[in-house]
Amino acid sequence: MPTIEEELGRRCLLYSLLMPIMSQFVPDLEKGKGMYLMFIKSESWTPGGIVARPVLTSYYKSPYFKDRPYDPYTNYTSPNETVLCPDSYQSMYSQLLCGLCQNKEVLRVGAVFASAFIRAIRFLEKHWVLLCNDIRTGSLNPNIISDQTVRDAVKKILDKPNPYLADFIESECSKSSWQGIITRLWPNTKYVDVIVTGTMSQYIPTLDYYSNGLPLVCTMYASSECYFGVNLNPLCKPSEVSYTLIPSMCYYEFLPVNRSDEVTGSLHMPKSLNEKEQQELVELVDVKLGQEYELVVTTFAGLYRYRVGDVLRVSGFKNKAPQFNFVCRKNVVLSIDSDKTDETELQNAMKNAVTHLLPFDATVVEYTSYADTTTIPGHYVLYWELALNGATPIPPCVYEDCCLAVEESLNSVYRQGRVSDKSIGPLEIRIVEQGTFDKLMDYAISLGASINQYKAPRCVKFPPVLELLNSRVVERFFSPKCPKWVPGHKQWSNGQN
Repeated sequence: MPTIEEELGRRCLLYSLLMPIMSQFVPDLEKGKGMYLMFIKSESWTPGGIVARPVLTSYYKSPYFKDRPYDPYTNYTSPNETVLCPDSYQSMYSQLLCGLCQNKEVLRVGAVFASAFIRAIRFLEKHWVLLCNDIRTGSLNPNIISDQTVRDAVKKILDKPNPYLADFIESECSKSSWQGIITRLWPNTKYVDVIVTGTMSQYIPTLDYYSNGLPLVCTMYASSECYFGVNLNPLCKPSEVSYTLIPSMCYYEFLPVNRSDEVTGSLHMPKSLNEKEQQELVELVDVKLGQEYELVVTTFAGLYRYRVGDVLRVSGFKNKAPQFNFVCRKNVVLSIDSDKTDETELQNAMKNAVTHLLPFDATVVEYTSYADTTTIPGHYVLYWELALNGATPIPPCVYEDCCLAVEESLNSVYRQGRVSDKSIGPLEIRIVEQGTFDKLMDYAISLGASINQYKAPRCVKFPPVLELLNSRVVERFFSPKCPKWVPGHKQWSNGQN
């Protein structure tokens, strides 16, 4: 995305609004620190000599972040050197180490996406023994932290042995259950600051487990193209998050959309606006309560009537300023024939399916999907990584029930393809080994993805990724029968289809 120098200032203006809003709901935040896990990736250059890097990397490398004056609201446990370390492993280790050393000062924790924060907790699960050893001895493991600037910065915090803190961390981390580990290790934490809207909502149960039900706060709405707005009610439930757009960030327009079960209601639309769509665009002041729109922006950096790809729903108004729920990305996730399944529909189907696992104390840690057209007919494939906490093995029939539950939750076009047209084969669930999605993230990072902005893809097509997933499949299950379907739109038959 093109950007200009002044854009960073504009984005910092939005950042400056976040903590004053939070302080209205959570008092005394200026009396402690935030343990925010922030990462950069190495930058590249275009043939014309222009630097190319993720938007957050630009911010972290800019004077706005590196040379920011002291502000109690941006007082983090991580020294700048640990954030700016290009080695994500050293960066993660050193940031967690600093966060643990200052555990009594931490009042809030977070990362950009929920998935990144959970990855940090899992990193802690694997490395707490090494971290405790560093804290106990007051020294840094040279095999882990080799970057001298990082070592120098961390040593200012880990300036002497602290066996008492090391024993405390060891006693908590060595317990059989990690439930509430955030509030156990950082006892003064008041909330978790992560994005849990959209597909990130699947991580809410895991975050609740690790945090003992601390508030999950979504403070802002932003993208690589432009920053957009803020959440004026940050302690609301994740399902009720709405954002108030700030008019000075860009010029907003809205394209009405009508998501439905039918093909005509799919959101598989081209990037550029045709003439008819340009005439349909609605101004910010003219959006209607309850209507869904695709966000279109014209930015100071040069994007003209650019389709961001997000679908928003008008949820209410602050005075006369409209507020929006994030609904979904407009792109279609899966399609075999005339069926079109978007990520919200797939996420809802997943929620219905995983209820069959609850009696066995099992949960889906992560998932992705694939439209397999190598079979005739093609079929949907879901890759599931599970957390098996119960002692009772899960019988195959339960996984088959999960397959059917997903199919029963999908739209009528899909079910027609299964039942009547026979154009779609039975849905398949492939169970993969634990750690598979960490491997997938590592692979994406090796190709240049940013650990700070990485999200597990909800649909995969890239052959090397499919090869990685398929190499770690341990079990496969298919839907045992066709889902229910009757002709006609579901509203015509009172929801019977």
